[in-house]
Amino acid sequence: MALKSTIFKAELQLADLDRSHFGDYSLTIARHPSETDERMMVRLLAFALHASDSLAFGRGLSTEDEADLLDTDLTGAIERWVDVGLPDEKDIRRACNRSRHVVVLSYGGRGAEIWWQQTAGKVAGQKNLRVLSLTADEGQALASLAQRTMRLQCTIQEGLIWLGDDERQVELKPAVLFDETQG
Repeated sequence: MALKSTIFKAELQLADLDRSHFGDYSLTIARHPSETDERMMVRLLAFALHASDSLAFGRGLSTEDEADLLDTDLTGAIERWVDVGLPDEKDIRRACNRSRHVVVLSYGGRGAEIWWQQTAGKVAGQKNLRVLSLTADEGQALASLAQRTMRLQCTIQEGLIWLGDDERQVELKPAVLFDETQG
């Protein structure tokens, strides 16, 4: 018998001062049986960093060639493609060819560092790519917030992120490894 995804609900109050974007979001997040709390919460963080009325979660780990989060315009064109983790450089290039903006949010400490050392030169020519990275401690701190039902507040200011619930709060500062989207 195949295992089913576990459904998590999150009420997210967002104040993104860097983008002047404020909103309340009711999110339903399906966590694939092989997905960790850490990865799921990094996906939620990626949503907060790029929140819009048209941003949506992808179909999940079992669906190849699809973004973890996808933002499309009214014509169906892909405005923003967001991947979480350590995607293959071929997948990054393919996403860059299909989307106006591509963001990769890596995590995992030393594994992420090695992945970037091996990938950086292969994606250096992409003009619409941004790669961010969380430390292992930041990823674990995010995982500690995971609950089946979450009420979270998120404030983003000058690249710093405060995400928490009524009991605890984590401070994050994703490192910018690559950013060709500003030029």
